[in-house]
Amino acid sequence: MSVSQCHHCGEPLPASPLRVRVDGQDRAMCCAGCASAAQWITGSGLGDYYRLRDGDSRRVAETLPDLSAWDRDDVQREHVRVIDGEMREMTLVVDGMHCAACAWLIDRALRREVGVEDVSANAVTGRVALRWRPARARLSTLLARLHRLGYRPYLAGGDALERGRRQARRRLLLRLGVAGLGAMQVMMLAEALYLDHSREMSVATRDFFRWIAVLVSTPVVFFSGWPFIAGLWREISLRRLGMDTLVGGSILLAWLASLVQTLRGGHDVWFDAAVMFVLFLLAARFLEQMARQRANAQVEALARARPALATRETDDGSLRQVPVNTLETGDRLLVASGEALPADGQLLGAAQLDESLLTGESMARHRNAGDAVFAGSLCRGQPLRMTVTHAGSDTRLSQMVRLVEAAQRQRPPLALWADRIASRFVASVLLAALLTFALWSWHAGPEQGFSVALALLVVSCPCALSLAIPTALAATHSGLSRIGVLALTERALFVAPDVNELLLDKTGTLTEGRPRLLDTAVFGSLSATRAGELAAALEAGSSHPLARAFASRGNARASRLQSVPGRGVSGIIDGRRLFLGRADYAARRNDDGAVWLGDGQRALARFEIGDRLRDDAAIMIAAIRQRGIHPGIVSGDGDGAVRRAARQLRIDDWRARQLPEDKLTLIRQRQQQGARVAMLGDGINDAPVLAAADLSVALAEGAALAHRSADLVILNGRLTRLPQALQQSTRMRRVINQNLAWALAYNALALPVAAGGWVTPGLAALGMALSSLGVTLNALRMTTPPPLPDAKPAIDPLDASGELAT
Repeated sequence: MSVSQCHHCGEPLPASPLRVRVDGQDRAMCCAGCASAAQWITGSGLGDYYRLRDGDSRRVAETLPDLSAWDRDDVQREHVRVIDGEMREMTLVVDGMHCAACAWLIDRALRREVGVEDVSANAVTGRVALRWRPARARLSTLLARLHRLGYRPYLAGGDALERGRRQARRRLLLRLGVAGLGAMQVMMLAEALYLDHSREMSVATRDFFRWIAVLVSTPVVFFSGWPFIAGLWREISLRRLGMDTLVGGSILLAWLASLVQTLRGGHDVWFDAAVMFVLFLLAARFLEQMARQRANAQVEALARARPALATRETDDGSLRQVPVNTLETGDRLLVASGEALPADGQLLGAAQLDESLLTGESMARHRNAGDAVFAGSLCRGQPLRMTVTHAGSDTRLSQMVRLVEAAQRQRPPLALWADRIASRFVASVLLAALLTFALWSWHAGPEQGFSVALALLVVSCPCALSLAIPTALAATHSGLSRIGVLALTERALFVAPDVNELLLDKTGTLTEGRPRLLDTAVFGSLSATRAGELAAALEAGSSHPLARAFASRGNARASRLQSVPGRGVSGIIDGRRLFLGRADYAARRNDDGAVWLGDGQRALARFEIGDRLRDDAAIMIAAIRQRGIHPGIVSGDGDGAVRRAARQLRIDDWRARQLPEDKLTLIRQRQQQGARVAMLGDGINDAPVLAAADLSVALAEGAALAHRSADLVILNGRLTRLPQALQQSTRMRRVINQNLAWALAYNALALPVAAGGWVTPGLAALGMALSSLGVTLNALRMTTPPPLPDAKPAIDPLDASGELAT
């Protein structure tokens, strides 16, 4: 910690910092809030927090917000579970809990509060499970303690789902604990039996040890190992061979055979193999569950981003906190600094917004009055006022959650192939085990034959093969979400590495999508102002980027609007049908690239519209060229604007005035020539073209129909995310190949070794678990996204301004 930083939060110190004694030393604090938090932490005997933490805490506000709304029944109803009529339990999402030390501090701080029965803080998920007695402590009092420590609590969405996960995790830990204790006891007994090489142990002592092993191993097999036995029964019922056929069958076979040997006084028993198999499998499954949780943490954060409370501004100007599910379109809201926006809306004043959860951009962005803002964004700096446009399930955040959940439910063909291979492999292993048993029984007796066959069954379980692809996919989705990219279809990540041609729309894709009206030429008695008003009326409600050039111009109204993709729009104003778009569409003139207003026969006005290239367009083009991808522009805009954009980006392959059917024809021609074509667009006109491309990419700020047709959606409008996503897909293919190669090589090596009798069943269980764990850890590398491309952009210096005239 630098001497110029606050000891608690790490922010720069003022000229006269406050001093607090921590660990026997005077520490500088930036404000009274941090000083108060540090005094409470050290005074409560929790000073180890500063030694254990991995990073700085959040700055503590000097004044507490009003938390009384948290005590309301309508707020708690959907989030609190009543236990025994007197106790309540709920899950909170805590902002600022970024390491194990934070979780340790929150756990101990809340446990010191009167009325708190239990606390469980998880730094990985950012959630705190809290159980308290409302008769002795109000929820707002407990949350005030978190605020005073610099943590900001939110109600967790999907609380029932979170409770189910928590119960499943506890159940798995209980099974693992029982298996661990049982395995230690059985292994001690087995060791005594194994060391009796000379058969000096009395039969009574031997049988006593074996019956103790029966008693200890039974709960391990039938409680801890129940998920595998249930899976075995399920696969038998479905008449399908799978992993649980081998796993559950091997466990039951080892235990039952050992029981029979105990009853008949046989020479060998394999209780140790059964319990070790259960223990290693459960340990691997627990680690895999934690890895998947880590891989999905960023995606799951979307589902819990929306707060449960909102501050509504009433007609008389007063403020009232209300549940988010009561918000309606048109409501005026006040969002405090540090709070998440509860709905989509329109700003009523300038604001700074942190949109990192939605877009992957870490820097706060400045937004002006009238700009669209989205639920899940965090207000930074001054509080903001907004008008609600979409609430509840209609927000972009909710739509993103649905898209992500749908994408994660899909099973790519390669994963289905791996499952089919695993099923056939299981059948082969069962046959090999029977042959091994027969050969070894003939050679060394049935007991030795059974031991070798059991080791073969255990060591060859295809867990790693079945995990190779799903774990890599989950980790890849997590890595992409961190940079603001969502993969929405099963084919996206598998097709992307093969793309060798990229076709780009211009307006709103290569350009910023914020066109400006540069010049207006009018014909006849129509004024330029009136021409702009008529154009604005025709473009009202349109999602096309060019519509923004005419926004907020006059109050004319158009009815019976009709849109013709690639040509323009028409509507009736004051009883007269007017057309806006290409010259040949609006005024029967030769197309010159400008936007024309006419009555279908005669011209009324001609508009020159300008837009700027996105700052990172040239970097993106250079990066995809480094990957060997050929770029091209296909746009419905005029020849001059498209030529200028192509010249700036040094793209030789460009086409102007392309209708959707022209773009579609071009894509199919390139595909027939052997190209794997990706299409990047954002408009509703691009939807059929996106659907036809081998890989389709849309910008989130574009039309919703384009999103439904896209394989990848870029949430933050950063074009450089596309080469990053392509690189991530290439890495994913490499990891999957590594996982499959490892799984197949492991089984190819393990089978003959086990069949040769060189592996005991216990060692076989360990090898199988380590194989599965290796696949999972290798896949986890994909949770780290690739770096931004460092390609040097090629820009025509004569066009450095970036202004394009349409």
